[in-house]
Order: sequence, then structure tokens, then C-alpha cells
Amino acid sequence: MTKRLISCTASDLAAMDKPHLLEAIAASEGRVLACECIGITPPLLTDVTNAEYAAALSADLLLLNMFDVRQPVIQALPPVPPAETVRELKRLTGRPVGINLEPVDPALAARQDGSLWQMSSGRLATPENARIAAEMGVDMILLTGNPGNGVTNHAIARALCALREAVGSRVILAAGKMHAAGVRGEGGSRILTPADADALMDAGADVILLPAPGTVPGVTLEWAHSLIERVHSRGRLALTAIGTSQEGADPDTIRRIALLCKMAGADIHHIGDTGVPGMALPHNILAYSIAIRGERHTFRRMACSVNR
Repeated sequence: MTKRLISCTASDLAAMDKPHLLEAIAASEGRVLACECIGITPPLLTDVTNAEYAAALSADLLLLNMFDVRQPVIQALPPVPPAETVRELKRLTGRPVGINLEPVDPALAARQDGSLWQMSSGRLATPENARIAAEMGVDMILLTGNPGNGVTNHAIARALCALREAVGSRVILAAGKMHAAGVRGEGGSRILTPADADALMDAGADVILLPAPGTVPGVTLEWAHSLIERVHSRGRLALTAIGTSQEGADPDTIRRIALLCKMAGADIHHIGDTGVPGMALPHNILAYSIAIRGERHTFRRMACSVNR
């Protein structure tokens, strides 16, 4: 029997393939915490990566946003060849690592204004980028959209089909939206309809991402629970996400969101990367973790050596 992820050591996790990792997440019964980090921004601790900081604060999974597989950069990571960037991060943290890829229309990407979310070719959700990510050791690819990038659910489903053929047997494929991502008509409770969720699962998604209740207008506990029940009925996992900068709210707000996600049925709890630029506020990672699994599992994850 596969160990539950919250009980796994670094060596357990390193030995897991895609099916076993999915089983380990499911066996944890809604107590897996994923922390999103940005590697290209200056790290909060200067000479320690944000991903290492998040892992030390009890993150079970690390999700890299703005990660370019063709020009990989993680500030404060020891110098390694580009192809070894992800494996080095996994060695230092002992955690599975995922990345975001975005199915943005190249014509739209070319018109962007140079903001933080400016697209690059190595962040596009293409089969070739997915294959590069898999060779780098990435455990999960999340197809989603950053603010204003115009990523539609239809585009995500179309990209999923291609990525399933390219890497679906090796890498967990997750898909969905944390916010409207600049698309009119796909906001609020229409950010992910039941038909959208079905389309993403038909296209090959192992995990469906949806906004955490209380983070997007109209996204209620009842809405999220109904959608997650649909996802679970098809044998897939659900990831609730805080992608609205509320990772920078007060700890009481974080605890309330965490418990709503637990009640909704989340398998993976995601906390975003812009509490401060690069990751959630450190005390909010702890608040979320303790709310969904208590101090014992939180402190065990923090204390367990990556050499085990």
C-alpha cells in the first residue's frame, strides 16, 4: 500500500512515480499543502530560495510560477547546469516540484506590456516545453493562466490533449483557473463550470484546479463542494487555490479559507505566491498548514530531514 504523502520522507517521495504520487495525495485525505513560489524574484531570505523557505514552513508540494523551461532561473539556487535546476531544488527540499505552463495565444503574448506576468516562450503550454520539463524532473505540470494573460478554459483543454500525448504517462497533469486570467465571461461562479471540468478531465487532467471558496466573487462553499464531488466521481483529484493575493491577508482569513476548502473536499490545498512578491506570507503558510492538519503533522514536515 502506498504511504500517504503527509507521512512520506524525502526518499519515499523521490522513489515515487506518477501513479504512486497521486495515490499518496489521495491517501492523505485533504491534508496536502502546495505552496506556489516565484523563482525569478529576489528571495525573501536573500541567499535561500523561496521554495526552500516554503518547504521549511511545511509545504508538501512546491509549485514554480513564472518558470521558463528554456531559460530556468531560481534566484539563490546554487550554480548548476540549466537542465539540473529542478533536480537540484528537489535535492535541497526533498519535495515534489511542479511548474505552471500557460496556453496563451502567441499573438496575445506578443502584445503584452512588459509587466511581471510577461510571457516567454519557455512558459507556454506546448508539448515540447512539457517534454523538457519532464526531462528536468518536474513531477506536475499545471495548466493555468497568470493575471491578464487571456487564458480560456477551452485553450487549457486543447493544450491538455497535446500534453497528455507528450508526457501524460510520466507527469501529473493539473488544470484550471485561480481567477479569470483576463477573460471576460469566465469570472465568478463561471470561472469553471461543470461542463468545463468535464472537458478538462476528458482531455487528460489528473487534478482539477478551482478557486478556494472566498477568494473569487461568487465562489462559495456550496459551489466548490458540488464541483469537487463531480471531480471525485470520475476518480480525479481536486486542488483549491488561493490565487488572489489573499495569501497576504491576516491569518484568521487564511484559516477560514482553509477550513472552507477542507469542507469542500479539497485533496490539495494551494496557497499562492504574492503575499509578498515570490511567495505567501510565511506565517500564513503555517496558519494554513495547522488549520488543515494540526501542529503534529505540520511540525513533523518541518522537522523531517531531507536526508531521511
